[in-house]
Amino acid sequence: MSESQQRQQQLLQTLAAVPFGRVVTYGQLAELAGLPRAARLVGSTLKKLPADTTLPWHRVINASGRISFPIDSDGYRRQRARLLDEGIEIQGNRVSLTRYRWQP
Repeated sequence: MSESQQRQQQLLQTLAAVPFGRVVTYGQLAELAGLPRAARLVGSTLKKLPADTTLPWHRVINASGRISFPIDSDGYRRQRARLLDEGIEIQGNRVSLTRYRWQP
């Protein structure tokens, strides 16, 4: 396994551990996976996930508590719906990181 594949595997394992009803930021997920300052790698890894993935990609939001997809996109609507289904409140297009951020 290449170093790049190893790093992606670390991210995906960490993502799988994010519990129902909690969110992480891109940078936080990278840090928890042992890859500090690799937030962009998180984004590129999530982008490559198959459409039918069971990984909780929707629990990853940006550092300001917002969904990173454009508001009028299908991705935004899917992510928002999945977060709401988990009981995560979204007010003014923001998730309260104080209330919902996963702190393992």
